Amino acid sequence: MITLHKINGEGFTLNATHIETVEERPDTVITLINDRKYIVKETAAEIIDLIVRYHSKIHVGVRDIKVERVKD
Repeated sequence: MITLHKINGEGFTLNATHIETVEERPDTVITLINDRKYIVKETAAEIIDLIVRYHSKIHVGVRDIKVERVKD
């Protein structure tokens, strides 16, 4: 989840995995996979940084997880 701000300054939290596109025209428009659109104050570069940091947080330690097969 990432926190963004609507044009009026109101903050909201968005599920980053549902973002399909981010466009600057000139306002930043986020389109979700269900075609819902949000116009936000953040730039595309800021949103990408938030998404990368979000994914980094949820994937921390994933490579350290050990998976063992259970024998029947």
